Amino acid sequence: MSETTQTQNPVVTLTEKAMEKIRHISESDPQSKGKSLRITLEAGGCSGYQYGFSYDDKKEGDQVVGSAGVTVVIDQESAKLLAGSVIGYKEDFGGEGFAIQNPNVKKSCGCGNSVDI
Repeated sequence: MSETTQTQNPVVTLTEKAMEKIRHISESDPQSKGKSLRITLEAGGCSGYQYGFSYDDKKEGDQVVGSAGVTVVIDQESAKLLAGSVIGYKEDFGGEGFAIQNPNVKKSCGCGNSVDI
């Protein structure tokens, strides 16, 4: 069984709308049942780093965030780059998806999925 690290001061904050969407996906998608949402920030994209979302099992060293039946896991490297971020979920005429307000971002591309930190 892998160990996880629950942070006293969470790396990220989840809005109520984001928690509702995470809960909905994990309850309706058979492949995500019993797994946590993993948020990553990895090298790539047009601005240097890109966000990634997937359902995954918790791994040793992961930061764990969540409440009300929602669990998000973040690896140590991504946690450093995401520190202080607010994860929301937006639905508007431009589309829908998770929206990250990351105070560490210096600039981002037009799509908002690639950032420079």
